[in-house]
Order: sequence, then C-alpha cells, then structure tokens
Amino acid sequence: MASSSGSPRVDAESDFMRARRHQVLSSLAARLRNDHEDVVQSMSFDDVLAALGRRAENYVGTKVIALDAIVGSVDKVRDFDRRFRPTSARSRERWERLARAARTGEVIPPIEVFQIGEYYFVKDGHHRVSVARSMGEKLIEARITAIDTFLLPVDIAARSDLERKFWRRLMLERVPFTGEARAAIAVDTPEQYGEIAEAVEAWAARTMHAEGAYMNPETMASRWYAEEFAPVIAMIDEAGVRGEKERPVEAFLRVACERYRLIREHEWNVEVLAAVKDKGKKR
Repeated sequence: MASSSGSPRVDAESDFMRARRHQVLSSLAARLRNDHEDVVQSMSFDDVLAALGRRAENYVGTKVIALDAIVGSVDKVRDFDRRFRPTSARSRERWERLARAARTGEVIPPIEVFQIGEYYFVKDGHHRVSVARSMGEKLIEARITAIDTFLLPVDIAARSDLERKFWRRLMLERVPFTGEARAAIAVDTPEQYGEIAEAVEAWAARTMHAEGAYMNPETMASRWYAEEFAPVIAMIDEAGVRGEKERPVEAFLRVACERYRLIREHEWNVEVLAAVKDKGKKR
C-alpha cells in the first residue's frame, strides 16, 4: 500500500502526479535507448486477435489475477502505457476519484478483461488497473472472458512479433500444416510465409495436373512436406549449401529461387544443387 499523508485527496493527487512522472521518464528513457514504441505502449487487443485469429470465446467467471499479467487494452491503447500509467492528464479527475476511493476503503467493483493465453486485456476498468498498480498492489479482481485463438499466444510482446504471427496464420489457413511439418515451417521474415504458401500451391497445381486428380488443402500440405520439402532439405544439407544459421525452410526458398533463375526448371537433382553451389562460390 502506498504511503499516506492523512489526506486522501492530497494523496490521490500525489499518486497521479507520481504515475505521470514515471510514465514520462519511462517514455524518455525508451527514446534514448531507441526502443520501439510498441515496447512501452499498451498492447492492442484487436491487433493481437488479428495476428492470432479468433476461434471461440467463453466466460470464465470472476477471479483474482496478477496485475503484471495485464498487458493491453480493448479500446484505450493510447491512454495508458504497458504498465498502465496514464499518458496524459485528460482523465486526471476520474483517476484521482478512484484513488481516493481505494485509499478510504470503498468497495471497488471487479474489472472486465479478455484472456488470451497468459495475457489479459482490459475491456472495462482501465483506471482501476492504473490506480492499483500506482499504489503497489499485485492482484486485482476481474471478470474474465477467455479467447481461443488459431495460433498459440506466445512470443507476442512486440509489433514485429504480431506481424510475423499474422503472416504465419494466413499461410497456415492456406496450407494447413500439422505436427512435425507445422513446427518445421517457421521463418523470421514475415513476408516469407507468403512465399511458402505460393510455393506449396504451385507444387500442388503441377502435381494435380500431372496426376489428373484433385488434392484438398490437408493432403496438399502433408504431401508437399513429405515429397518435396523433406527430400530437398536432405539434398541441400548433403550438398552443403545451407548457411550455418539458416533455417531449413529459408534455405529451401533461397535455393529454389536460385534454381529457377539458373535453369528455369522445377526439378531437383544433384546437378541442380551443384550449379547453385558453384554459383554461390563465384559470388
């Protein structure tokens, strides 16, 4: 609990000024460190859902949750930073009124949050969260609605993480990899997920034309991984044309692009990889 001067009104004013001062200093420090804005800004619930994809939701009930687990907002992203300190004095009166109520022992109703994995996003009660954090509280009572997402809600701390998740989700919706294939087909550059989807769909189109039979997306994904990707990666590794820190799928995309540029063919064989390797040496 924060220290008290004996006057709830004065203490509430001091609480707000302290929270604003810490927010300003934190923002200044982030600029000096050249941190991205989204590292200190409250996370957007809509942006996270757009990246991960919404499957379903269900009301969990009222529970006590850790304030540190609340990382974002549904509709007040710019009003509070990642630690829910106010970013302006626009709502100072409301903030101080809640601070006085908390200091005098009034009953504070639960906040309302959406839960995505281990993260919570405030739907109603932003000022209550801000006041509780300012006063040193660790827990808060919340009504929770859990969201089930298409992708696992992990590694989503920064906007760049969300962009990568967004492109990965689009790729998996077009090419539904599962199991080992789903884990293996991962890249660091978001745009490469689009290249992967196009490569798989192009391979499937050629294969269906050759076989004269339709291939559904699930079959397309599993067959491409087993018949195209896995054997080619084995050939790439044997030929020694994969970079030391290059992911298998990144090597596949690079070599496939170089192969087509050199010979305008979609075949894979030792001669093709030798040509790619030789071209790399000349460069």
